[in-house]
Amino acid sequence: MPAVTEDLDLLSDVIARARKAGADGADALFVQSAAISAAQRLGEPERVERAEGSEVGLRVFIGKRQAVVSASDTSKDALSDLVSRAVAMARAVPVDPDCGLAGASEITKSFPDIDSFDAAEPDAGALAALAKRAEAAAREVPGVTNSEGAEAGWSRTRMALLASNGFNGSYTITRHNLTVVVLAGSGTGMEQDYEYGSAVYGADLEAPEEIGRRAGTRAVRRLNPRKMKSAKAPVVFDPRVSKSLVSHLAGAINGASIARGTSFLKDKMGEMVFSRDISITDEPHRKRGLRSRPFDAEGIATGRRLVVDAGVLQTWLLDLRSARKLKLKTTGHAVRGTSGPPSPAATNLYLEAGKLSPKELIADIKSGFYVTELMGFGINMVTGDYSRGASGFWIENGEIAYPVAELTVAGNLKDMFRNMTAANDLEFRFGIDAPTLRIEGLTVAGT
Repeated sequence: MPAVTEDLDLLSDVIARARKAGADGADALFVQSAAISAAQRLGEPERVERAEGSEVGLRVFIGKRQAVVSASDTSKDALSDLVSRAVAMARAVPVDPDCGLAGASEITKSFPDIDSFDAAEPDAGALAALAKRAEAAAREVPGVTNSEGAEAGWSRTRMALLASNGFNGSYTITRHNLTVVVLAGSGTGMEQDYEYGSAVYGADLEAPEEIGRRAGTRAVRRLNPRKMKSAKAPVVFDPRVSKSLVSHLAGAINGASIARGTSFLKDKMGEMVFSRDISITDEPHRKRGLRSRPFDAEGIATGRRLVVDAGVLQTWLLDLRSARKLKLKTTGHAVRGTSGPPSPAATNLYLEAGKLSPKELIADIKSGFYVTELMGFGINMVTGDYSRGASGFWIENGEIAYPVAELTVAGNLKDMFRNMTAANDLEFRFGIDAPTLRIEGLTVAGT
């Protein structure tokens, strides 16, 4: 494991300086990162990059005022300037009655093993080889005519957090990823599609040939799309896009939005917001999870939480500030970067698998839309109104029949959640995940 003692020593020194300069309390975050990427196009190397950096973020409190300042220079003079600027800003900003550190009894001293660090660091040559294999597999699919390229990458991020309330903790996360984008057809009839994979451990990343073949197959399947007339129809969301519906839920139950009253679910705690067959879980301690964390950005313990249980909304996602505004307890969902204060966000959030296979899910659809791509972000989080550009395939008599494009899917998230059915093909691939989802009665706008 990377050494972190020096990180915590640096943060301890920064906080001591802040207290000496007049801060009533402070916390400090140190982030050190490294990343390598290698891109190939048409079988030839296109780009190799490596980046490294470190940054310190200091948050200070004077009474009920707070300020956050960050710096990439960790020399003694730079840190002295960082402290001076933070304290001066905190004296000048307006009072925020809900800001402040966690109490000493609220912070965690127990850090579960999330297995988030892969000690094996690939070199640029190994990454280039992965990208080359993936692109080659995609280009071998009959009908693929060109390529936007493939890119393989690796990153490592080490984070340490220390606060004047007694909290100190650190962890390291790694990511291995691979992306392929290819085109099929020719002229104005060309279609493009992609595939990608991401994993904490390189050994868990799917074979590049599989990723490439799926990218090529998807591009070819999209050739010669038809335009459809507007209709009301069942809409089935492929797992690649169904996760976006879970993301919309996460936004709607974000404590900051609830406290501001800007969410269409602001009055729905404890109520049925999905069908009884739908449950949604947030699981921060999943080993090798893409969004796992052993503690939150305020030093609060994280833990598995049932967000929706048999259709009933069970919780908001809260940090300390939003919890205080709502007169509740934090749920341990604070995240932050070095340049801003904490805010709530989900970890490994997923909609649990249903009982039907994807084939069974569409078997009784006489005419419907299978969505594989969504465009734009026509979501009103205050009302729940939903409208997004989409492409995919038309369903006829329970079978995927032909590709379609230039459509818009519209409805309201409140109705969409209540009329949702999940298939049994859940896979943990994105950090926020869902199986294939079917939603009844949406408007599909075409020509």
